[in-house]
Amino acid sequence: MKSATKQPYIFNSISELHRTLGLPKPLHPLVSLVDYANVKTDNTDIAKGMVLNFYKISFKKSFSGKVRYGQNYYDFDEGGLSFISPNQLISAAEEEADYGGYTLLFHPDFIRNFPLGTHIKNYSFFSYSVAEALYLSEKEKEIITGIFKNIQQELESAIDHFSQEVMISHIELLLNYSKRFYSRQFITRKAASHDLLTKLETLLSEHFDSDKALMKGLPTVQDISAQLNVTPHYLSDMLRTLTGQNTQQHIHNKLIEKAKEILSTTNLTIAEIAYQLGFEHPQSFNKIFKRKTKMSPIEYRTSFN
Repeated sequence: MKSATKQPYIFNSISELHRTLGLPKPLHPLVSLVDYANVKTDNTDIAKGMVLNFYKISFKKSFSGKVRYGQNYYDFDEGGLSFISPNQLISAAEEEADYGGYTLLFHPDFIRNFPLGTHIKNYSFFSYSVAEALYLSEKEKEIITGIFKNIQQELESAIDHFSQEVMISHIELLLNYSKRFYSRQFITRKAASHDLLTKLETLLSEHFDSDKALMKGLPTVQDISAQLNVTPHYLSDMLRTLTGQNTQQHIHNKLIEKAKEILSTTNLTIAEIAYQLGFEHPQSFNKIFKRKTKMSPIEYRTSFN
Protein backbone atom coordinates (compact mmCIF):
# COMPACT_ATOMS: atom_id res chain seq x y z
CA MET A 1 0.00 0.00 0.00
CA LYS A 2 1.30 3.42 -0.94
CA SER A 3 2.04 5.58 2.10
CA ALA A 4 -0.16 8.61 2.59
CA THR A 5 1.25 11.97 1.61
CA LYS A 6 2.42 13.86 4.67
CA GLN A 7 0.22 16.86 5.36
CA PRO A 8 1.92 20.23 5.87
CA TYR A 9 2.11 21.88 9.26
CA ILE A 10 -0.48 24.66 9.44
CA PHE A 11 0.21 27.61 11.72
CA ASN A 12 -2.76 29.83 12.43
CA SER A 13 -1.00 32.06 14.92
CA ILE A 14 2.46 33.54 15.39
CA SER A 15 2.52 32.23 18.97
CA GLU A 16 2.02 28.70 17.68
CA LEU A 17 5.00 29.04 15.34
CA HIS A 18 7.14 30.42 18.18
CA ARG A 19 6.31 27.43 20.37
CA THR A 20 7.15 24.99 17.60
CA LEU A 21 10.50 26.68 16.94
CA GLY A 22 11.37 26.75 20.63
CA LEU A 23 11.27 30.53 20.79
CA PRO A 24 9.98 32.68 23.67
CA LYS A 25 6.44 33.99 23.43
CA PRO A 26 6.16 36.84 20.90
CA LEU A 27 6.23 40.33 22.37
CA HIS A 28 3.01 41.03 20.46
CA PRO A 29 0.49 38.30 19.54
CA LEU A 30 0.08 39.61 15.98
CA VAL A 31 3.62 40.80 15.15
CA SER A 32 7.03 39.25 15.66
CA LEU A 33 10.60 39.71 14.47
CA VAL A 34 12.52 36.43 14.57
CA ASP A 35 16.29 36.07 14.50
CA TYR A 36 16.79 32.52 13.24
CA ALA A 37 20.05 32.34 15.16
CA ASN A 38 17.82 31.99 18.24
CA VAL A 39 15.99 28.93 16.86
CA LYS A 40 17.29 26.02 18.95
CA THR A 41 14.93 23.20 18.02
CA ASP A 42 15.35 20.88 15.05
CA ASN A 43 12.82 22.18 12.52
CA THR A 44 13.90 19.93 9.63
CA ASP A 45 10.59 18.08 9.58
CA ILE A 46 8.57 21.31 9.72
CA ALA A 47 10.60 22.88 6.92
CA LYS A 48 9.56 20.07 4.58
CA GLY A 49 6.10 21.60 4.38
CA MET A 50 4.23 24.31 6.23
CA VAL A 51 1.45 26.82 5.69
CA LEU A 52 1.49 30.14 7.54
CA ASN A 53 -1.79 32.01 7.90
CA PHE A 54 0.04 35.30 8.25
CA TYR A 55 2.55 37.41 6.29
CA LYS A 56 6.24 36.52 6.33
CA ILE A 57 9.05 38.82 5.16
CA SER A 58 12.46 37.19 5.42
CA PHE A 59 15.94 38.56 5.01
CA LYS A 60 18.24 35.57 4.55
CA LYS A 61 21.91 36.41 5.02
CA SER A 62 22.87 33.24 3.15
CA PHE A 63 21.01 30.31 1.77
CA SER A 64 22.04 26.82 0.73
CA GLY A 65 20.04 23.87 -0.49
CA LYS A 66 16.76 23.96 -2.41
CA VAL A 67 13.47 25.56 -1.54
CA ARG A 68 10.10 24.60 -2.88
CA TYR A 69 7.47 27.28 -3.38
CA GLY A 70 4.26 26.12 -5.04
CA GLN A 71 5.12 23.41 -7.57
CA ASN A 72 8.73 24.38 -8.31
CA TYR A 73 12.14 24.01 -6.69
CA TYR A 74 14.79 26.72 -6.69
CA ASP A 75 18.50 26.75 -5.89
CA PHE A 76 19.96 29.52 -3.76
CA ASP A 77 23.60 30.36 -3.18
CA GLU A 78 23.19 33.91 -1.84
CA GLY A 79 20.97 35.82 0.53
CA GLY A 80 17.95 37.87 -0.30
CA LEU A 81 14.64 39.35 0.81
CA SER A 82 11.56 37.24 0.15
CA PHE A 83 7.86 37.80 0.74
CA ILE A 84 5.19 35.23 1.50
CA SER A 85 1.48 35.95 1.88
CA PRO A 86 -0.92 33.94 4.08
CA ASN A 87 -1.99 30.41 3.11
CA GLN A 88 1.00 29.68 0.85
CA LEU A 89 2.71 26.29 1.04
CA ILE A 90 6.45 26.66 1.59
CA SER A 91 9.02 23.94 2.12
CA ALA A 92 12.73 23.16 2.04
CA ALA A 93 13.76 20.26 -0.17
CA GLU A 94 17.01 19.50 1.58
CA GLU A 95 17.89 19.19 5.25
CA GLU A 96 20.96 21.40 4.93
CA ALA A 97 18.88 24.43 3.92
CA ASP A 98 20.14 27.42 5.94
CA TYR A 99 17.53 29.89 7.15
CA GLY A 100 19.97 32.26 8.87
CA GLY A 101 18.68 35.81 9.05
CA TYR A 102 15.64 37.76 10.21
CA THR A 103 11.98 37.15 9.58
CA LEU A 104 9.15 39.59 10.20
CA LEU A 105 5.79 37.96 10.84
CA PHE A 106 2.52 39.88 11.01
CA HIS A 107 -1.06 38.68 11.03
CA PRO A 108 -3.66 40.11 8.60
CA ASP A 109 -5.76 41.14 11.62
CA PHE A 110 -3.01 43.55 12.70
CA ILE A 111 -3.41 45.69 9.57
CA ARG A 112 -7.07 44.98 8.81
CA ASN A 113 -8.54 48.32 9.96
CA PHE A 114 -5.76 50.40 8.41
CA PRO A 115 -5.27 51.45 4.76
CA LEU A 116 -2.41 48.91 4.46
CA GLY A 117 -4.92 46.13 5.10
CA THR A 118 -6.66 47.06 1.84
CA HIS A 119 -3.74 47.94 -0.42
CA ILE A 120 -1.20 45.33 0.70
CA LYS A 121 -2.45 43.32 -2.29
CA ASN A 122 -0.87 45.99 -4.50
CA TYR A 123 2.59 44.85 -3.38
CA SER A 124 2.72 42.18 -6.04
CA PHE A 125 6.05 40.73 -4.86
CA PHE A 126 4.07 38.75 -2.27
CA SER A 127 3.08 36.63 -5.29
CA TYR A 128 6.65 36.15 -6.53
CA SER A 129 8.39 32.80 -6.19
CA VAL A 130 11.42 32.25 -3.95
CA ALA A 131 13.57 32.28 -7.08
CA GLU A 132 12.48 35.88 -7.65
CA ALA A 133 13.82 37.11 -4.31
CA LEU A 134 15.11 40.65 -3.91
CA TYR A 135 18.92 40.81 -3.75
CA LEU A 136 20.16 43.86 -1.88
CA SER A 137 23.25 46.02 -2.25
CA GLU A 138 25.23 46.72 0.91
CA LYS A 139 23.61 50.15 1.24
CA GLU A 140 20.16 48.65 0.75
CA LYS A 141 20.91 46.00 3.38
CA GLU A 142 21.69 48.78 5.85
CA ILE A 143 18.33 50.43 5.15
CA ILE A 144 16.38 47.20 5.51
CA THR A 145 18.17 46.06 8.67
CA GLY A 146 17.65 49.58 10.08
CA ILE A 147 13.89 49.19 9.62
CA PHE A 148 14.03 45.76 11.27
CA LYS A 149 15.84 47.32 14.24
CA ASN A 150 13.19 50.02 14.53
CA ILE A 151 10.47 47.38 14.49
CA GLN A 152 12.27 45.43 17.23
CA GLN A 153 12.62 48.57 19.36
CA GLU A 154 8.93 49.30 18.95
CA LEU A 155 8.07 45.72 19.95
CA GLU A 156 10.16 46.11 23.09
CA SER A 157 8.54 49.44 24.02
CA ALA A 158 5.52 49.81 26.25
CA ILE A 159 2.26 49.63 24.27
CA ASP A 160 0.33 52.90 23.99
CA HIS A 161 -2.34 54.40 21.74
CA PHE A 162 0.19 54.97 18.94
CA SER A 163 1.99 51.60 19.01
CA GLN A 164 -0.03 49.89 16.27
CA GLU A 165 0.02 52.92 13.97
CA VAL A 166 3.79 53.36 14.36
CA MET A 167 4.43 49.63 13.79
CA ILE A 168 2.30 49.62 10.65
CA SER A 169 4.20 52.69 9.41
CA HIS A 170 7.46 50.74 9.78
CA ILE A 171 6.01 47.76 7.89
CA GLU A 172 4.72 50.02 5.12
CA LEU A 173 8.13 51.72 4.89
CA LEU A 174 9.76 48.30 4.52
CA LEU A 175 7.34 47.41 1.71
CA ASN A 176 7.84 50.71 -0.11
CA TYR A 177 11.62 50.43 0.02
CA SER A 178 11.30 46.86 -1.26
CA LYS A 179 9.18 48.09 -4.16
CA ARG A 180 11.86 50.67 -5.00
CA PHE A 181 14.68 48.12 -4.74
CA TYR A 182 12.83 45.63 -6.97
CA SER A 183 12.53 48.33 -9.62
CA ARG A 184 16.28 48.86 -9.31
CA GLN A 185 16.89 45.11 -9.60
CA PHE A 186 14.93 44.84 -12.84
CA ILE A 187 17.16 47.57 -14.29
CA THR A 188 20.54 46.46 -12.92
CA ARG A 189 19.96 42.86 -13.98
CA LYS A 190 19.39 43.96 -17.55
CA ALA A 191 20.96 40.89 -19.14
CA ALA A 192 18.54 38.50 -17.41
CA SER A 193 15.58 40.86 -17.86
CA HIS A 194 16.21 41.47 -21.56
CA ASP A 195 16.75 37.75 -22.10
CA LEU A 196 13.32 37.15 -20.58
CA LEU A 197 11.83 39.88 -22.78
CA THR A 198 13.38 38.26 -25.88
CA LYS A 199 11.96 34.87 -24.90
CA LEU A 200 8.54 36.45 -24.41
CA GLU A 201 8.61 38.00 -27.89
CA THR A 202 9.69 34.65 -29.37
CA LEU A 203 6.87 32.78 -27.63
CA LEU A 204 4.26 35.28 -28.82
CA SER A 205 5.58 35.22 -32.38
CA GLU A 206 5.51 31.43 -32.46
CA HIS A 207 1.97 31.42 -31.08
CA PHE A 208 0.51 33.81 -33.65
CA ASP A 209 2.65 32.68 -36.62
CA SER A 210 1.57 29.05 -36.28
CA ASP A 211 -1.78 27.34 -35.80
CA LYS A 212 -1.43 27.49 -32.00
CA ALA A 213 -3.78 30.46 -31.74
CA LEU A 214 -6.43 28.68 -33.81
CA MET A 215 -6.07 25.46 -31.80
CA LYS A 216 -5.50 26.84 -28.30
CA GLY A 217 -7.00 30.32 -28.37
CA LEU A 218 -5.44 33.53 -27.15
CA PRO A 219 -2.37 33.16 -24.93
CA THR A 220 -2.96 34.09 -21.30
CA VAL A 221 -0.58 35.80 -18.90
CA GLN A 222 -0.58 32.62 -16.79
CA ASP A 223 0.32 30.40 -19.77
CA ILE A 224 3.12 32.69 -20.93
CA SER A 225 4.66 33.12 -17.48
CA ALA A 226 4.54 29.35 -16.92
CA GLN A 227 6.45 28.77 -20.17
CA LEU A 228 9.03 31.35 -19.04
CA ASN A 229 9.27 29.75 -15.56
CA VAL A 230 8.41 32.96 -13.71
CA THR A 231 5.35 34.07 -11.77
CA PRO A 232 2.74 36.22 -13.56
CA HIS A 233 3.20 39.20 -11.24
CA TYR A 234 7.00 39.11 -11.51
CA LEU A 235 6.84 39.03 -15.32
CA SER A 236 4.38 41.93 -15.52
CA ASP A 237 6.32 44.03 -13.00
CA MET A 238 9.60 43.41 -14.83
CA LEU A 239 8.07 44.29 -18.21
CA ARG A 240 6.43 47.41 -16.81
CA THR A 241 9.80 48.61 -15.49
CA LEU A 242 11.61 47.90 -18.77
CA THR A 243 8.95 48.86 -21.33
CA GLY A 244 6.17 50.66 -19.46
CA GLN A 245 3.71 47.89 -20.38
CA ASN A 246 2.60 44.74 -18.57
CA THR A 247 2.36 41.21 -19.98
CA GLN A 248 -1.25 41.56 -21.13
CA GLN A 249 -0.38 44.69 -23.09
CA HIS A 250 2.55 42.89 -24.76
CA ILE A 251 0.20 40.08 -25.79
CA HIS A 252 -2.27 42.58 -27.24
CA ASN A 253 0.50 44.45 -29.08
CA LYS A 254 1.70 41.24 -30.75
CA LEU A 255 -1.91 40.33 -31.53
CA ILE A 256 -2.59 43.68 -33.23
CA GLU A 257 0.72 43.50 -35.10
CA LYS A 258 -0.25 40.08 -36.53
CA ALA A 259 -3.81 41.22 -37.26
CA LYS A 260 -2.54 44.19 -39.27
CA GLU A 261 -0.29 41.88 -41.26
CA ILE A 262 -3.16 39.53 -42.15
CA LEU A 263 -5.57 42.36 -42.92
CA SER A 264 -3.13 44.00 -45.34
CA THR A 265 -1.86 40.88 -47.11
CA THR A 266 -4.85 38.49 -47.38
CA ASN A 267 -8.49 38.44 -48.41
CA LEU A 268 -9.64 36.52 -45.35
CA THR A 269 -12.88 37.74 -43.83
CA ILE A 270 -12.80 39.53 -40.46
CA ALA A 271 -14.42 36.48 -38.84
CA GLU A 272 -11.79 34.14 -40.34
CA ILE A 273 -9.00 36.39 -39.09
CA ALA A 274 -10.55 36.51 -35.63
CA TYR A 275 -10.72 32.71 -35.41
CA GLN A 276 -7.17 32.36 -36.74
CA LEU A 277 -5.90 34.67 -34.00
CA GLY A 278 -7.65 32.65 -31.30
CA PHE A 279 -10.87 34.57 -30.69
CA GLU A 280 -14.09 32.65 -30.07
CA HIS A 281 -16.19 35.59 -31.19
CA PRO A 282 -15.32 38.06 -34.02
CA GLN A 283 -16.94 40.86 -32.01
CA SER A 284 -14.23 40.54 -29.36
CA PHE A 285 -11.54 40.88 -32.02
CA ASN A 286 -13.24 43.98 -33.44
CA LYS A 287 -13.48 45.54 -30.00
CA ILE A 288 -9.79 45.06 -29.09
CA PHE A 289 -8.57 46.12 -32.54
CA LYS A 290 -10.59 49.35 -32.47
CA ARG A 291 -9.53 50.13 -28.91
CA LYS A 292 -5.86 49.74 -29.80
CA THR A 293 -5.84 51.36 -33.26
CA LYS A 294 -8.85 53.74 -33.18
CA MET A 295 -10.06 51.99 -36.36
CA SER A 296 -12.17 48.91 -37.02
CA PRO A 297 -10.50 46.01 -38.88
CA ILE A 298 -12.53 46.86 -42.00
CA GLU A 299 -11.49 50.54 -41.82
CA TYR A 300 -7.85 49.50 -41.44
CA ARG A 301 -8.08 47.16 -44.46
CA THR A 302 -9.82 49.85 -46.53
CA SER A 303 -6.97 52.26 -45.84
CA PHE A 304 -4.71 49.98 -47.95
CA ASN A 305 -7.02 49.95 -50.96
